[in-house]
Amino acid sequence: MSLQMVSELRQVLADAEASAGTADAVRAVVLRGTGGHFCAGADLKDMAGARMRAMQAAGTGAPDPIAEVNAAFGELCVAYARTPLAVVAVLEGTVMGGGFGLACVADVAIASDTANFRLPETSLGVVPAQIAPFLVERLGYSQAKRLAVTGGRLDAAAALRIGLVHALVNADQIQTELDTVLADILACAPGALAATKALMARARLQAPQDLIQHAATIFSQAAQGPEGLEGMTAFIQKRKPQWALS
Repeated sequence: MSLQMVSELRQVLADAEASAGTADAVRAVVLRGTGGHFCAGADLKDMAGARMRAMQAAGTGAPDPIAEVNAAFGELCVAYARTPLAVVAVLEGTVMGGGFGLACVADVAIASDTANFRLPETSLGVVPAQIAPFLVERLGYSQAKRLAVTGGRLDAAAALRIGLVHALVNADQIQTELDTVLADILACAPGALAATKALMARARLQAPQDLIQHAATIFSQAAQGPEGLEGMTAFIQKRKPQWALS
């Protein structure tokens, strides 16, 4: 994953979010590699270049180029974690380092039986700095720590057992599974989906009793809004709802 790729992924997401309310509004973003692999982690050429610039900038008080490169990837992860759109990761072949982190950020992670997961940072003398919060969020403290201190290796079946991925299928079934997931997402109201993601993000950090009034307000707004009206009407009329994309 080069800095150029990080920038392009940020731009793709921004364009998708900006499409809201248009005839071509994007409802979901799918992250998928080419050539049978998802992502092998950071581009070592970018890191080598940043290390050289850091040596040249030593003692000058200039910003740390290595930290800047690392932070750019962290900002990418946060952008995809916070987006109101649904994010689906299709995981095949190598899923390593930063790719492992993106798998944890996705709302839905589908793995092929070819997928191999690796968290190699500590075995390389570095730290899984930007992906650590998402590892803990997805896997829990115990599993995240275990993987970090062992330079974790997982096959797809193990990834499914610990909750890293949500579905495991044969390689020739991956597109069918993706189509099924996307159909399920598109059956949901876009506004309700976005509001639910935001509420769940808050629920990770606050006690349930502290969210009662906030959640009630969100529910009332949804129930009285056009999506709530269409959803209830469609249910009564026994038809599929037609969601507005505004």
